[in-house]
Amino acid sequence: MFTLAIIKPDAVGAGKTGQILAHLEQAGFKIRAARLVRLSTVQAEAFYEVHRARPFYRPLVRFMTSGPGLALALERDNAVAHLRVVIGATDPAEAQPGTVRQLYAESKERNAIHAADSPENAAREIAFFFPERELRELAAPGAS
Repeated sequence: MFTLAIIKPDAVGAGKTGQILAHLEQAGFKIRAARLVRLSTVQAEAFYEVHRARPFYRPLVRFMTSGPGLALALERDNAVAHLRVVIGATDPAEAQPGTVRQLYAESKERNAIHAADSPENAAREIAFFFPERELRELAAPGAS
């Protein structure tokens, strides 16, 4: 099963990308695709469309366009649910010890990593960043 994560601009800018990638791999995730992205306002608005009516939508769009992020297609059994556990609560002050957000996030708003919240959203979000052809090539036997 696949899921999507984005190492957010705060963590990329603070040089925490490698530590977060290592954390994800140690949690059993295989990185199947990765792309450094700098979202435009239009792209961030489209990606976070589901939150448009919420008060944090505009600040989230501004934050996600403030610098590069690293989009990741991750694979493992029960990937969506497992990643949600591995990254921890949105607010790092409430995140369990040893989770990505507890270790690397600055605040509830600058929380180091995004993770899809359902298998349906994971599929939609992966397709937003990675064309299906790329994922098929990566998953093909003998692909390197």
